[in-house]
This record gives sequence, C-alpha cells and structure tokens, in this order.
Amino acid sequence: MAVGFLVRPRLSRAQATGAVANCDTQGQPYGVVQIDTYPRVNLELARTAPDQELGLGYRQELPLDNGMLFVYTSQSTDPYWMIHTLIPLSIAYIAWDGTIEDIQDMAVLNNPHDVQEASRHIYPPAAPYWYALEVNQGWFVEHGVGVGQQFMFCLGA
Repeated sequence: MAVGFLVRPRLSRAQATGAVANCDTQGQPYGVVQIDTYPRVNLELARTAPDQELGLGYRQELPLDNGMLFVYTSQSTDPYWMIHTLIPLSIAYIAWDGTIEDIQDMAVLNNPHDVQEASRHIYPPAAPYWYALEVNQGWFVEHGVGVGQQFMFCLGA
C-alpha cells in the first residue's frame, strides 16, 4: 500500500512506450524477466486505487511463482508499507520500460494491523516507477533477478 504523496510533474502513460508486450494471452496475466532462464511470475493486477490499497493484505499465503503487479497511470515515487500484510514479501519497483529500478525485502510486522508500527517501516523506491511487483520474499534472489534487468508483462485483455 502506498503512503504519502509527492507533487511533481509526471509523465503521462501516452508519453511512455511501456513494458507491456503485445501478447495474445487468454490466460492469467504474467511477467517474464528477460534473462537466460526467463523466470515467469503469474500476476494478479492492482490497477484501481481500492485494489492497490488492499494489495496482498489479509492473505495467509501467496502461491509459488505468483505475485501482484501494481499498475499506475503515471509515474510514482510513493513508498509501500506492510499494513495488514501477513506474509513476508519482496517488492520490485519497475520503470515504464520494464527495467527493475529497486528491489527490497519487506518483513511482516509484529502487529500487522498497527498503523503506527507500519508507518515506521516504509519502503521508499530508489527511483520513480510505473509498476510495483510484490512476490514471496526471496523470489527475486532465487531466480537470479536483480536491479537493471527487465520484465516483459503480458496483461491479457
């Protein structure tokens, strides 16, 4: 969930070509890292403010090789936090062209429902982003995925 706001000029979606490929997929949206092993993650999409606010909150588990992709309509610098989140996650902040700008591990809080505790543990990005991808903690390391590598997203219809 993003907290805080930063007022600055933002690029519009029309000004960017993006990381979304022209995929003809009838199945679940997915992302593939453009490295030799082509690790793939099945995606749930969070495109609306309510979906983005809820994120992966209240979940008891996240299946292997699954994640949530937060898709923004303009560039963001908002940090994330772990309010109501019961599973440890890793987050990648991703530029419009699919380049991973930053990866961070996010720990479960002692009390995941405590707003004050959550506000003391925020995860600001190293650079502006268009997408944020949350996966099970360790997924990026396990698959050899790092900063500077690129995702290609197939988001379906």
